[in-house]
Amino acid sequence: MNPDAFSSPLFVKRAMYIVQEIASLADAVDFLNEWPEDRRDLIHEAALRECYDAYEGRKPVSAARNAFFGFAKRAAILEDATPPCSGSLPASRAVEKCERRRRRRV
Repeated sequence: MNPDAFSSPLFVKRAMYIVQEIASLADAVDFLNEWPEDRRDLIHEAALRECYDAYEGRKPVSAARNAFFGFAKRAAILEDATPPCSGSLPASRAVEKCERRRRRRV
């Protein structure tokens, strides 16, 4: 297992219909470095610092994940990790459930 991998991935909204998986320190650092400069704040800075500290072994990877989680939540880009049509329904009922959800969104 990759020592820089998060215990469980985070999912963030990158654009209107694009969700990105953040599964490691490298993913988090890349995402934070690509964040628009005009939207950076102290929380962004703290999350990036935590990621670098974890990468250099000064902090646990879990601290970096928690910091990135806080940043994503504050930036309102955190996405739910559960698929919208998951569950233990038979296939035919699962399709119906998905169709109902799609109709409600439109």
